[in-house]
Parts: sequence; structure tokens; C-alpha cells
Amino acid sequence: MLRGSDSGVFWPALIIVVGFVLWGTLFPASLTSVATATLNGIIHTFGWSFVVSTAFFLVFAGFLAFSRFGRIKLGHDDEKPEFSTVSWVCMMFSVGMGIGLMFWGVAEPVSHFGAPPHGLAQPQSKEAAIVAMQYAYFHWALHPWAIYAVVGLALAYFSYRRDLPTLMSSAFQPLIGDRVHGPIGRTIDVLAIIATLFGTATSLGLGAQQINSGMNYLWGTGESPTIALSIIAVLSVLFILSAVSGVGQGIQFLSNMNMVIAVLLLFFLAVFGPTVFIFDTLIESLGYYLSDLVSMSFRTAAFSDGKWLANWTIFYWAWWISWAPFVGVFIARISRGRTIREFVVGVLLIPSAVTFIWFTIMGGTALHSELMGAGGLVEAVKDQGAPVSLFALLAQYPMATVTSTIAMFLVAIFFVSGADAASVVMGMLSSRGAPHPQAGIVVLWGLLAGASACVLLVMGGLAGLQTASIIAAAPFLLVMIGLCVSLWKGLLDELETHAVLHDAKAVQSAE
Repeated sequence: MLRGSDSGVFWPALIIVVGFVLWGTLFPASLTSVATATLNGIIHTFGWSFVVSTAFFLVFAGFLAFSRFGRIKLGHDDEKPEFSTVSWVCMMFSVGMGIGLMFWGVAEPVSHFGAPPHGLAQPQSKEAAIVAMQYAYFHWALHPWAIYAVVGLALAYFSYRRDLPTLMSSAFQPLIGDRVHGPIGRTIDVLAIIATLFGTATSLGLGAQQINSGMNYLWGTGESPTIALSIIAVLSVLFILSAVSGVGQGIQFLSNMNMVIAVLLLFFLAVFGPTVFIFDTLIESLGYYLSDLVSMSFRTAAFSDGKWLANWTIFYWAWWISWAPFVGVFIARISRGRTIREFVVGVLLIPSAVTFIWFTIMGGTALHSELMGAGGLVEAVKDQGAPVSLFALLAQYPMATVTSTIAMFLVAIFFVSGADAASVVMGMLSSRGAPHPQAGIVVLWGLLAGASACVLLVMGGLAGLQTASIIAAAPFLLVMIGLCVSLWKGLLDELETHAVLHDAKAVQSAE
């Protein structure tokens, strides 16, 4: 099983994760108490750092795309992209946040509609509906994809342009030189694995909760930790089988199928739902989102609702940061041969556009129901929790049983494809960046991700999942800041080298 692994990365990461799983299994109350205290300390002291850093990542990525660095290719100058643009977008989007969109697509706008952020509107008013869509866009569009873009860009540049291993530590070569192969580099890779595992566990927990809610809504199976844990166990087996099949077979096939089914579900709601209202909502909400983007990006707890900020914005930024190592490695892996400009524009704008459409159809349809239709969704979320919101909405339309079954199937596929990619990436990070890590290592990380999701669900449900994301992301936020500095230095070094070579050729020509 350990053949090909880097013992300096594999064993420390394994000990930390196994220790966490055993702690949560044997002493759940102790783990909950320590995790809660740690979370409160992070949010109270460093909550602002998540806000500022995430805004910086968006500005940094945009600058690189439209600067002189944009022409640099992520690979050698004669390389062509490995995957078609359509497959590239499908794989990137499906792995990046598919399961989260299924969980929050209805739940977040409805939650904000019932309790507007920072008291910006009266609950359940038309103004609250606009604010709800603004913040749904804010949490799911440009900012999270900027986090992914920065990590993916750095990894792709140093791995495929400079022929270094596909490791998080490789991106720090301009700053620490050969020490990327020593304890400092291995520590960076261990932090990347830990962040990836807990970010993945959070998504697995959300997916299991939603499938459980769908089964209960349709067939009255009840909702309990036992059922959710059984769902995780079954789907973990499926994603492990998919992971060992390789990127080109398992993930690409599942990602393409995801998008087809998701588009069909959105089309159904757009046709049978309030079509004109959906288009109006998209245009108006997008305008408000763009006009208030700066103020939303820098809102902290100084003059705002600190509890709301922690439960929503900081949780999301931490969740995206915890996913960044895995999504970054993955989109770097599928983006070889593209230019920096093409990479950043593709990673920022295309998934964001899909996100706008997704939330407008899902959330807009739900808000129309609350404002002018059957309603009841706000109460459903309050009484039964966020996972039931999608099924409560579909129940208001024809063929509810069929569409709800399809929705559960879609959640399951997103579950499998996301965890599939995460297992492969954790295998890569613990195997010196090998593009095809040993199956045993991939399986082990997949099992531990599923086990961690089980512990977090038992520890506190949605609150437990949010706690783990923020705690795991806190140390990796420092890694991301250093990564930006290292990437900047590396790009400047390349341009200076090219300038020197150009001048040398000019002198030779003159002679």
C-alpha cells in the first residue's frame, strides 16, 4: 500500500486524521468541546483575515489574467490542452462545488429571505428577496473561484512550466528553494492534505444529509444519524471504485453526466416555473450584486452581525479554502497547455456564470413561491432544516416524485465525483506528486474522508461540518498567502529571464 508514498508526508497526515477519527469515535463530547472553543477563538480573532484574504485573491487573479503575465502558458510553449473546453468546464464545475449547489441552491436564498443578512431588509419582503439573491451570488460565484484559481494557477505553473512535482510545496520554490524537499515543504503538503480531507468530509456530510432528507420526504424513511452514516458508507464504496479507475475514465464520465442531468433539472424548473420572473431576477439581482460587490467583500463583524458573518460568509470562505488544495490540484491537472489568461478567465467567469443561472432558477423559483405562490419554504427550512428545501420546492410542481428522485441521484453523483477527485489528489500529495498514485493509497484516503464525515455528523450535524471546515482552513490560509507571493516572484523571474535572453539574441544579431 505504501509503495511510492512519501513517508514524510503520508505518515504525519495519516496520524493526524486517524487520531481525529478515533477521538471523535471514542470521546465525541471532548472533541465537540475542544472544536467549539477553537472555532470561537479563530472567528473572534482572525475572522477578518478570511474576509480580506478572499477579496485579495480575487483582485490578484484578475490582475494576473490581464497583465503581461497572461500570455504565459501553463506548460511548454508547444503544448496543447489535453481536454476539450466543454469537458474542461464540466469537470472543473462538477468537482469544484456541485454537491454544495444542490444542497444550498434553494436553502440559502430561502434562509436569507426569512432572515436577511445584517438586517438589510425586512424579513420575507421584496427587498429581502433581492438581498437573498445578492448574497447567494456573493458566496458562490467570483470569490470562491478566485480561491481555486490562485491555487490551481500556481500548481499548474510550477508543475507544467517548470517541470516540478504536482505538490503544494513545489509552488514555494522561488521563496525557499531546495527546502521544498525538506521539512518545510513536507509540512505544507501535510496541511494541504488535512485541509482537503476535512473540506471533502464537509461536502460528504452535506450530501448525506440531503439524500436522507429526500428519502424521508418521498418515502417516510425518517431522518437519523444512522441512515446518514449508511448513505456515506454506500457512496464511499462507489467513489473509491470510481477513483481507482483514473481521471480520464471515472471523473470525466461522471462530471459530464452530472452536467447533463443538472441542466435537465434546471430546464424543468425554468419551463414549469415562473420563467419571466426568473429572467427578471437574474438581471436585477446581478446588477445589485455587481454594484455592491466591493462593500460586501470587505464587510466584517465591526459594524455587522458577527454571528451571521461567522455562520455564512466566513464558513463559506473557509470551506472554499479547505477545498482549494484538492480543487487546485485537480484543475491544474486538467488545465495543462492553457495560458494564464485563458485559465483565469475560464476558472473565474464560466463557473460563475453557471452559478448565477443555477441560483437564479433554483432560488428565484423558491422566492417566487414565497412572494406570489404556495409558499411554506421558509417554514420548511426552519422546522426541518436546509436539506429538505429542494424537495419541498419540487413538491409544488408536476412529477414531484420523479424530479425529487432525480435530484437525489444527482446529489449522489456529485458526491461520488467530488470525493473521487479528492481521494486521487490526496494520493498525489502523499506520493510525491505522482499523477497516478497507488490504488491502495487512494482507497485509504477515501475511507478516511468518509470516516471523518461520519464523525462530524455525529459531532454536531451541519454545525459540526462548518466547524471542521473553518478549523482546517485557518492554517492553510497562511499557505495560500505565501503561495501568492511565491507565484508573483516566479512569474517576475521568468519575464526577467526572457528579457535577458532576448537582449542576448539581439546582441548576437547585431554582431
